[in-house]
Amino acid sequence: MSTSPSRLQVPSGSRWFYSVASLSLLVVMFIGFQLFYLQGRSFPGRPITPPIRTLIIVHGCLMTAWMLLAVVQPLLVGTRHKRLHMKLGVLGVGLAVGISIAGVWVGIASARVAPPGLVVFGLDSKQFMAVSILSILLFALCVAVGVANRRRPTVHRPMMLMASVAVIGAAFGRMTPLIALYAGTVWEVLFTAFFMQVIFAAVLVAAKCLVFRSFDRWLIGGFAAMAVVHVAI
Repeated sequence: MSTSPSRLQVPSGSRWFYSVASLSLLVVMFIGFQLFYLQGRSFPGRPITPPIRTLIIVHGCLMTAWMLLAVVQPLLVGTRHKRLHMKLGVLGVGLAVGISIAGVWVGIASARVAPPGLVVFGLDSKQFMAVSILSILLFALCVAVGVANRRRPTVHRPMMLMASVAVIGAAFGRMTPLIALYAGTVWEVLFTAFFMQVIFAAVLVAAKCLVFRSFDRWLIGGFAAMAVVHVAI
């Protein structure tokens, strides 16, 4: 999440856009995982499976730290604290590595301890493992592209935002009133529990394009990749 000081002269509105977008993702994460944050329980209210409890908590802490950092980093640029922004970027890379490892581990471990015959959105436990693993791989890819282009804000910022969007699907998947809106439709067939994630991402892309009256091809490309991944699952 670091950016070269010489390449950070960007419109202030763009800086605030990324902070507001990241803040909205933080709110979505809290709402979706409110049982975890407030009661230490898993969805839809059951205890976290003991064999993977520690792993789940570690993964949750890493994700929370990532989302908080995603809000702070653009604010630091907007308030001209660029050196601190770059130092925290190192922390962001470390968090991304930890999330990638823990996320894949959670997907595999959850499939191993799942009750026999468990079906989630038409997928058995082994099939559903693809949801978490592919989402994490997309997250890692977006972060890698963002870090590789840390001196190019027009690439760096949208890729880091899409990295956060890529892993917010689990929060939307726990919002049953939203899922009920499209249950039994073709959208459920195509996107299972993650249709609202796609809609949310589309709103972010549209907002960015409308506010700045230009197409952000990197943001649109990240959105398209996420949509393709969900359909491919």
